Amino acid sequence: MAELNERYMKRLGSLKLERESYYSHWKQITDNILPRSGRYFLEDRNDGERRNLDIYDSTGTRALNILAAGMMAGMSSPARKWFNLALSDRDLMEFQPVKIWLNEAADVLRTLFARSNTYRVLHGIYEEMGAFGTACAYLFRDHHDVIRLYPQTVGEFYLAQSNRGVIDTIYREFQMQMGPMKQEFGLENLSMASQALCSKGNMDEWATVVHAIQPRQQRDMVRSDNKNMPWESVFIESGQDNNLTLRESGFKQFPVLAPRWIVRGGDVYGSDCPGMTALGDVMQLQDNQIKKAKGIDYMTDPPLQVPTALRGSEDVLPGGTSYYDPAAPSGGIRSAFEVNLNLQHLLEDIVDVRGRINSAFFVDMFQMISAQQRQQPETAREIQEKHEEKLLILGPVLERNQNELLDPLVDNAFTIALEDGLFPALPEELQGQEISVEYVSMLAQAQKSVGIGSLDRILGTVGQIAQFKPEALDKINTDEMIDEYSNMLGVSPHVIVANEEVAFIRQNRAEAQQKAQEMSIIPEAAKTMKTLSETETEEGGNALDNAQRNVASQFTQL
Repeated sequence: MAELNERYMKRLGSLKLERESYYSHWKQITDNILPRSGRYFLEDRNDGERRNLDIYDSTGTRALNILAAGMMAGMSSPARKWFNLALSDRDLMEFQPVKIWLNEAADVLRTLFARSNTYRVLHGIYEEMGAFGTACAYLFRDHHDVIRLYPQTVGEFYLAQSNRGVIDTIYREFQMQMGPMKQEFGLENLSMASQALCSKGNMDEWATVVHAIQPRQQRDMVRSDNKNMPWESVFIESGQDNNLTLRESGFKQFPVLAPRWIVRGGDVYGSDCPGMTALGDVMQLQDNQIKKAKGIDYMTDPPLQVPTALRGSEDVLPGGTSYYDPAAPSGGIRSAFEVNLNLQHLLEDIVDVRGRINSAFFVDMFQMISAQQRQQPETAREIQEKHEEKLLILGPVLERNQNELLDPLVDNAFTIALEDGLFPALPEELQGQEISVEYVSMLAQAQKSVGIGSLDRILGTVGQIAQFKPEALDKINTDEMIDEYSNMLGVSPHVIVANEEVAFIRQNRAEAQQKAQEMSIIPEAAKTMKTLSETETEEGGNALDNAQRNVASQFTQL
């Protein structure tokens, strides 16, 4: 076991070396944009000292907050439905029991996300990803909330990826106190040194722990216990008893969410994120603000020239008293030199730099009304369309986030909920079917809005033609159009009636209309017969009797 643990520690060292080149860049972003994030040393914990000493203008921080909030609202808003469960077989999805089950299962997952800390963690993930290009969070089973996310800030974790470019390995080196370690791993599994500290009651002492999750190289495919699952999970107490193993277990799925902004080539960590792009402008803005403050100080509190006789006794504060000899040629207190600074160019540059920062963080894209003082849209639909157009610009980046963040989030939560029996009974038609995720968030609807617009345009065109040529409506399959429209908008299947039920309703309606038509004929026939019976003919008798005799004679001839 000692040799195995040494292998873990050796790989931790190689992952540290691979990540080292990102350190300086991330540290600059931490200092200038997101000062409370980033843990680059083991001792970086519970540090309440002020960290924003290099920030004199918070434009970058506020722009990052808007980016994170906009991505949260556009992709995974807790206030609206942002995903559904779907099948590759679209015909099977139209089967009403299947459609109902998928909708109810999605509701169960959304409830799990709402009752846990999922949405709070997601906002932090978007923030870290926008600042550093890479974010990370663990997703574990929880006894209280079924699932729970444990966010990590940049610098706390080390990542590796498979040959397919998918993150499948994470190492973390951190410190734990004796009390939580004893509770988490058991006293008997701790090192001798840690056991001695616990026995003395020193529960607040710290120890270094390494947690590794990676694909298991050797396992029994037949067995499904913790030590034979596809991913291994190993906790090691570093530096004690030859790196003692605290606990070894495993996972069926990779329980880590590690989205990246943009990945270049074979890089493991993300890059070209707004925080990296805007870092130069953010640092320039801080310098501009310092220069502006100095210029204002020169004008409001200029250096003074005073007689040497006042050395050590001058009082130049407002309301102060200073003494001088008016007979002296240099007597009097005055400015050392005339200060007449023009800050206009500096202020214009500050406005320009702020604009570049906001552009880098897509601030104007996440605001309903852009900064160009456009006219207020007159309808809510126009506001929605403008918002959707802006979100489309982030489409490629957000598509990666769906693959690396939201897909594993829903997939892991689905597996846990299924194992815990939280879903309704599975219909027979779904046995063996692969269930996928279909996103209906604001961004997803914006991507589908092109199709919705096409439907709107064809309906408008056909409607105009039908005003003078009604048979044009025969070209429109209204049932299929309604289904397509509802699918694009993510409408609940409970709202749309199934095709079989629609056919039954239409059949009953046709039969009722036929009966009503038949019943309407009876009064008219009775009225006609009464009229005939009261009408006298030249042959004698009434018209009704004559008509009956004529009919009888025709049958006799036949």
